[in-house]
Amino acid sequence: MHDSDQHDQDHDYNHDQNEDYTLRLEALRLEHRDLDEVIQRLSEEPDIDDFQLRRMKKRKLHIKDQISLLESRLIPDMNA
Repeated sequence: MHDSDQHDQDHDYNHDQNEDYTLRLEALRLEHRDLDEVIQRLSEEPDIDDFQLRRMKKRKLHIKDQISLLESRLIPDMNA
């Protein structure tokens, strides 16, 4: 295999991986927004289920962490 062939394959792989990350990022952002709305509505309820609310907030935080991780993978390495 020639160096240029390997470079093309690496480029295609990175492009596909970035597309996967971008799609996953969009899905996570949507889920994060939806959870935010549900949490807001539940917080306004008089008979709030604290356990359920805590679980949703924990899930929202986990999603936020995943978003940050994917965003960092999509940003090119500045030292490269």
